[in-house]
Amino acid sequence: MSGVEHLHELLGLPAVDFDSGAEKPSWPAAGDAAWRIRVDPYDDERDRSWEEEFAEFLDTVDPAGVRALIIGQWGESYEEDSSYPIGLLTAAAGRFTSLEAVFVGDLEMEEAEISWIQQSDVTALLTAFPGLAELGVRGGSELVFPPLKHASLRSLVIESGGLPAQVVRGVLDSELPALERLDLWLGVSAYGGDATLHDLAPLLSGTRFPRLHHLGLCNSELANEIAATVASAPVVARLRTLDLSSGTLGDEGAAALLEGQPLTHLTTLDLHHHFLTPPVERRVTEALEPHGVRVDLSERCEPWDDRGAAGRYTTVAE
Repeated sequence: MSGVEHLHELLGLPAVDFDSGAEKPSWPAAGDAAWRIRVDPYDDERDRSWEEEFAEFLDTVDPAGVRALIIGQWGESYEEDSSYPIGLLTAAAGRFTSLEAVFVGDLEMEEAEISWIQQSDVTALLTAFPGLAELGVRGGSELVFPPLKHASLRSLVIESGGLPAQVVRGVLDSELPALERLDLWLGVSAYGGDATLHDLAPLLSGTRFPRLHHLGLCNSELANEIAATVASAPVVARLRTLDLSSGTLGDEGAAALLEGQPLTHLTTLDLHHHFLTPPVERRVTEALEPHGVRVDLSERCEPWDDRGAAGRYTTVAE
């Protein structure tokens, strides 16, 4: 799960680990932190369940003031899926009257590979919290996202080493009139990432999410095909930032972007972790940076074992 680490912030608030075992901690005010609740199932000295830690949190921090909550490790990866902590949180929804942001599955490699994180129907959070503005999810295994209506959601991030097409279709069939930012880590087919360009068509047509101004289609083994389609996609005209990073983008995909519709209206084009050659890198920067576009071409990669395009890899898969 290279490239994935614990969140440092959520909703612009610094991430703070709630630890019921800390000695006389001086906690920030409830609304001044993004509270991370997690347990270590392998800690023999503190054999606590996530439910116990959450209950202690409710007794220690005023839930009515909490604005952002991060659900970290809740048990052994294959023992419990995310319906366990989500169910506990939604059951207490009436106490979290100020909650604006939730992230589910904030685990890094030392805790579980991204493909080991067992998710569930995360839309239960949107149903329970009609005022939620930001939702983040890490892990695509068993992830469910049926179409729904939600008037307040402004940001949706799904990080995955392989995002199921059914999830993509559920997101794009949802009515999210306030959505401004959408990041989908599409991943690779070997880990369940079976979404196709056809599945993305409603999004790229510009007919979905009228307020969208940031789009991330990241970590994809289809990066070149996506770039070629984005080059003529109507949605691009109303974007301010476009993120095609962390995938297998090569010269062919970058050339398609340059030969397509103008991108000079963007503030940022993120292509970091790529397989472009230096001449094509220069073409991209020379075409866009004079117009004020910030272009991120960091992390140039080399294919594995000199295998050319077949040796390209995404940032996050396992």
